[in-house]
Amino acid sequence: MKIYIVEDYRQLSLKAAAIVAGQINVKPNAVLGLATGSTPEGMYSELVRLYRAGAVDFSEVKTFNLDEYAGLDPGHPQSYHYYMHHHLFNHVNIPAGNIHLPCGNAADITAGCREYDQKIAAAGGIDLQVLGIGVNGHIGFNEPGESLSVGTHLIDLSQETIEANSRFFASAEEVPRQAVTMGMGSIMKARRILLLASGKNKARAIQETVCGRVTPRVPASFLQLHRRAILIIDREAASLL
Repeated sequence: MKIYIVEDYRQLSLKAAAIVAGQINVKPNAVLGLATGSTPEGMYSELVRLYRAGAVDFSEVKTFNLDEYAGLDPGHPQSYHYYMHHHLFNHVNIPAGNIHLPCGNAADITAGCREYDQKIAAAGGIDLQVLGIGVNGHIGFNEPGESLSVGTHLIDLSQETIEANSRFFASAEEVPRQAVTMGMGSIMKARRILLLASGKNKARAIQETVCGRVTPRVPASFLQLHRRAILIIDREAASLL
Protein backbone atom coordinates (compact mmCIF):
# COMPACT_ATOMS: atom_id res chain seq x y z
CA MET A 1 0.00 0.00 0.00
CA LYS A 2 1.42 3.36 -1.07
CA ILE A 3 0.19 6.42 0.84
CA TYR A 4 0.40 10.03 -0.29
CA ILE A 5 -0.47 12.66 2.31
CA VAL A 6 -1.24 15.99 0.67
CA GLU A 7 -1.93 19.40 2.13
CA ASP A 8 -5.58 19.84 1.23
CA TYR A 9 -8.51 18.75 -0.93
CA ARG A 10 -7.29 20.65 -3.98
CA GLN A 11 -3.94 18.90 -3.92
CA LEU A 12 -5.73 15.56 -3.46
CA SER A 13 -7.89 16.25 -6.52
CA LEU A 14 -4.95 17.29 -8.70
CA LYS A 15 -2.85 14.27 -7.77
CA ALA A 16 -5.74 11.85 -8.25
CA ALA A 17 -6.55 13.31 -11.68
CA ALA A 18 -2.89 13.07 -12.68
CA ILE A 19 -2.87 9.35 -11.82
CA VAL A 20 -6.08 8.66 -13.75
CA ALA A 21 -4.90 10.68 -16.75
CA GLY A 22 -1.55 8.91 -16.61
CA GLN A 23 -3.31 5.54 -16.74
CA ILE A 24 -5.23 6.63 -19.85
CA ASN A 25 -2.15 8.07 -21.54
CA VAL A 26 -0.20 4.85 -20.96
CA LYS A 27 -3.15 2.69 -22.07
CA PRO A 28 -5.64 4.67 -24.19
CA ASN A 29 -8.23 1.87 -23.98
CA ALA A 30 -7.98 1.67 -20.20
CA VAL A 31 -10.86 0.22 -18.20
CA LEU A 32 -11.63 2.53 -15.27
CA GLY A 33 -13.69 1.75 -12.19
CA LEU A 34 -15.25 5.00 -11.01
CA ALA A 35 -16.70 6.25 -7.75
CA THR A 36 -19.23 8.94 -6.84
CA GLY A 37 -19.79 11.11 -3.78
CA SER A 38 -18.33 14.47 -2.84
CA THR A 39 -14.67 13.39 -2.62
CA PRO A 40 -14.03 12.61 -6.32
CA GLU A 41 -15.77 15.75 -7.61
CA GLY A 42 -12.54 17.76 -7.66
CA MET A 43 -10.76 14.95 -9.50
CA TYR A 44 -13.47 14.85 -12.17
CA SER A 45 -13.32 18.63 -12.56
CA GLU A 46 -9.56 18.44 -13.13
CA LEU A 47 -9.95 15.56 -15.61
CA VAL A 48 -12.40 17.69 -17.60
CA ARG A 49 -9.88 20.55 -17.56
CA LEU A 50 -7.11 18.21 -18.75
CA TYR A 51 -9.35 16.92 -21.54
CA ARG A 52 -10.18 20.45 -22.71
CA ALA A 53 -6.46 21.26 -22.66
CA GLY A 54 -5.76 18.29 -24.93
CA ALA A 55 -3.81 16.46 -22.23
CA VAL A 56 -6.00 13.34 -22.09
CA ASP A 57 -8.26 11.53 -24.57
CA PHE A 58 -11.25 9.44 -23.41
CA SER A 59 -12.26 8.15 -26.85
CA GLU A 60 -11.20 4.55 -26.17
CA VAL A 61 -11.75 4.44 -22.41
CA LYS A 62 -14.33 2.12 -20.86
CA THR A 63 -15.81 2.80 -17.44
CA PHE A 64 -17.63 0.75 -14.82
CA ASN A 65 -19.11 2.51 -11.83
CA LEU A 66 -18.97 1.06 -8.35
CA ASP A 67 -22.58 1.39 -7.36
CA GLU A 68 -26.05 2.83 -7.78
CA TYR A 69 -29.01 3.37 -5.49
CA ALA A 70 -31.78 0.80 -5.79
CA GLY A 71 -35.12 2.12 -6.98
CA LEU A 72 -33.94 5.44 -8.42
CA ASP A 73 -34.54 6.18 -12.08
CA PRO A 74 -31.30 7.00 -13.97
CA GLY A 75 -32.66 10.50 -14.60
CA HIS A 76 -33.18 11.21 -10.89
CA PRO A 77 -30.87 14.08 -9.83
CA GLN A 78 -29.49 11.98 -6.95
CA SER A 79 -28.84 8.87 -9.04
CA TYR A 80 -25.24 8.03 -9.76
CA HIS A 81 -26.07 7.88 -13.48
CA TYR A 82 -26.99 11.56 -13.24
CA TYR A 83 -23.94 12.35 -11.08
CA MET A 84 -21.46 10.79 -13.53
CA HIS A 85 -22.89 12.50 -16.57
CA HIS A 86 -23.08 15.84 -14.76
CA HIS A 87 -19.51 15.73 -13.43
CA LEU A 88 -17.64 13.88 -16.18
CA PHE A 89 -19.30 12.07 -19.07
CA ASN A 90 -21.10 15.09 -20.57
CA HIS A 91 -17.82 17.02 -20.72
CA VAL A 92 -15.36 14.54 -22.29
CA ASN A 93 -15.27 12.47 -25.48
CA ILE A 94 -16.09 9.07 -24.02
CA PRO A 95 -18.47 7.08 -26.27
CA ALA A 96 -21.85 6.40 -24.67
CA GLY A 97 -21.46 2.68 -25.38
CA ASN A 98 -18.31 2.57 -23.25
CA ILE A 99 -20.09 3.78 -20.10
CA HIS A 100 -21.43 1.18 -17.67
CA LEU A 101 -23.25 1.66 -14.37
CA PRO A 102 -25.17 -0.86 -12.26
CA CYS A 103 -28.93 -0.78 -12.83
CA GLY A 104 -30.69 -0.12 -9.56
CA ASN A 105 -34.20 -0.44 -10.93
CA ALA A 106 -33.88 -3.59 -13.06
CA ALA A 107 -36.81 -6.01 -13.03
CA ASP A 108 -34.39 -8.77 -11.99
CA ILE A 109 -31.60 -7.19 -9.96
CA THR A 110 -29.85 -10.52 -9.30
CA ALA A 111 -29.58 -11.20 -13.04
CA GLY A 112 -28.48 -7.60 -13.62
CA CYS A 113 -25.69 -7.95 -11.05
CA ARG A 114 -24.46 -11.15 -12.71
CA GLU A 115 -24.49 -9.49 -16.13
CA TYR A 116 -22.56 -6.50 -14.77
CA ASP A 117 -19.74 -8.74 -13.55
CA GLN A 118 -19.74 -10.53 -16.91
CA LYS A 119 -19.34 -7.20 -18.71
CA ILE A 120 -16.36 -6.28 -16.53
CA ALA A 121 -14.73 -9.64 -17.31
CA ALA A 122 -15.46 -9.28 -21.04
CA ALA A 123 -13.76 -5.88 -21.01
CA GLY A 124 -10.61 -7.52 -19.65
CA GLY A 125 -11.01 -6.44 -16.04
CA ILE A 126 -10.49 -3.06 -14.41
CA ASP A 127 -7.10 -1.38 -14.84
CA LEU A 128 -7.61 1.35 -12.23
CA GLN A 129 -10.38 1.39 -9.63
CA VAL A 130 -11.12 4.73 -7.95
CA LEU A 131 -12.64 4.52 -4.46
CA GLY A 132 -13.93 6.81 -1.77
CA ILE A 133 -14.40 5.65 1.80
CA GLY A 134 -17.32 5.98 4.20
CA VAL A 135 -16.98 7.12 7.79
CA ASN A 136 -17.66 3.49 8.79
CA GLY A 137 -14.96 2.14 6.47
CA HIS A 138 -17.24 1.05 3.65
CA ILE A 139 -16.05 1.16 0.04
CA GLY A 140 -18.61 1.15 -2.72
CA PHE A 141 -21.64 0.21 -0.67
CA ASN A 142 -19.93 -2.78 0.94
CA GLU A 143 -21.07 -2.16 4.49
CA PRO A 144 -19.35 -3.44 7.66
CA GLY A 145 -20.54 -6.85 8.76
CA GLU A 146 -19.59 -10.42 9.58
CA SER A 147 -18.83 -11.22 5.93
CA LEU A 148 -18.54 -9.53 2.55
CA SER A 149 -19.97 -10.47 -0.84
CA VAL A 150 -17.60 -11.22 -3.70
CA GLY A 151 -19.55 -10.07 -6.76
CA THR A 152 -21.92 -7.24 -7.61
CA HIS A 153 -24.99 -7.49 -5.37
CA LEU A 154 -27.95 -5.76 -3.76
CA ILE A 155 -27.29 -4.57 -0.22
CA ASP A 156 -29.17 -2.89 2.62
CA LEU A 157 -27.53 0.39 3.57
CA SER A 158 -26.50 0.95 7.17
CA GLN A 159 -28.15 3.71 9.16
CA GLU A 160 -24.75 5.44 9.35
CA THR A 161 -24.49 5.49 5.55
CA ILE A 162 -28.08 6.70 5.15
CA GLU A 163 -27.42 9.57 7.56
CA ALA A 164 -24.13 10.46 5.85
CA ASN A 165 -25.79 10.53 2.41
CA SER A 166 -28.82 12.47 3.59
CA ARG A 167 -26.94 15.71 2.86
CA PHE A 168 -27.57 15.03 -0.84
CA PHE A 169 -31.34 14.68 -0.32
CA ALA A 170 -34.03 16.90 1.15
CA SER A 171 -34.16 14.61 4.19
CA ALA A 172 -32.86 11.29 5.47
CA GLU A 173 -36.27 9.76 4.74
CA GLU A 174 -35.69 10.28 1.00
CA VAL A 175 -32.40 8.35 0.93
CA PRO A 176 -32.90 4.90 -0.64
CA ARG A 177 -32.46 2.05 1.82
CA GLN A 178 -30.76 -0.28 -0.66
CA ALA A 179 -28.11 -0.06 -3.36
CA VAL A 180 -26.43 -2.20 -5.99
CA THR A 181 -22.67 -2.34 -5.48
CA MET A 182 -19.61 -4.11 -6.81
CA GLY A 183 -18.49 -6.67 -4.26
CA MET A 184 -15.11 -6.80 -2.57
CA GLY A 185 -13.99 -9.54 -4.95
CA SER A 186 -14.72 -7.32 -7.94
CA ILE A 187 -12.87 -4.40 -6.37
CA MET A 188 -9.83 -6.44 -5.35
CA LYS A 189 -9.45 -7.85 -8.87
CA ALA A 190 -8.59 -4.39 -10.21
CA ARG A 191 -4.96 -4.14 -11.31
CA ARG A 192 -4.54 -0.87 -9.40
CA ILE A 193 -6.71 0.76 -6.75
CA LEU A 194 -6.80 4.47 -5.93
CA LEU A 195 -8.56 5.42 -2.69
CA LEU A 196 -9.28 9.08 -1.89
CA ALA A 197 -10.14 10.52 1.53
CA SER A 198 -10.53 14.10 2.70
CA GLY A 199 -11.52 15.64 6.01
CA LYS A 200 -11.26 14.90 9.70
CA ASN A 201 -14.46 12.83 9.68
CA LYS A 202 -12.61 10.22 7.60
CA ALA A 203 -9.58 10.04 9.94
CA ARG A 204 -10.82 7.09 12.01
CA ALA A 205 -11.75 5.07 8.94
CA ILE A 206 -8.34 5.75 7.40
CA GLN A 207 -6.57 4.74 10.62
CA GLU A 208 -8.47 1.45 10.70
CA THR A 209 -7.88 0.89 6.98
CA VAL A 210 -4.14 1.39 7.22
CA CYS A 211 -3.25 0.28 10.75
CA GLY A 212 -6.07 -2.02 11.84
CA ARG A 213 -6.54 -5.72 11.26
CA VAL A 214 -8.11 -6.94 8.06
CA THR A 215 -11.76 -7.51 8.86
CA PRO A 216 -15.15 -7.32 7.13
CA ARG A 217 -16.14 -4.92 9.91
CA VAL A 218 -13.87 -2.42 8.09
CA PRO A 219 -14.25 -3.32 4.41
CA ALA A 220 -11.53 -0.88 3.32
CA SER A 221 -9.00 -2.78 5.48
CA PHE A 222 -8.87 -5.42 2.73
CA LEU A 223 -6.86 -2.95 0.67
CA GLN A 224 -3.89 -3.95 2.85
CA LEU A 225 -3.90 -7.18 0.85
CA HIS A 226 -3.78 -5.52 -2.57
CA ARG A 227 -0.35 -5.30 -4.19
CA ARG A 228 -0.96 -2.00 -5.98
CA ALA A 229 -3.27 0.04 -3.74
CA ILE A 230 -2.64 3.79 -3.56
CA LEU A 231 -4.15 6.09 -0.93
CA ILE A 232 -4.27 9.85 -1.44
CA ILE A 233 -5.41 11.56 1.75
CA ASP A 234 -5.26 15.12 2.98
CA ARG A 235 -3.71 16.08 6.31
CA GLU A 236 -7.01 16.05 8.15
CA ALA A 237 -7.87 12.53 6.98
CA ALA A 238 -4.33 11.46 7.93
CA SER A 239 -4.47 13.04 11.39
CA LEU A 240 -4.68 9.71 13.29
CA LEU A 241 -1.90 7.93 11.41
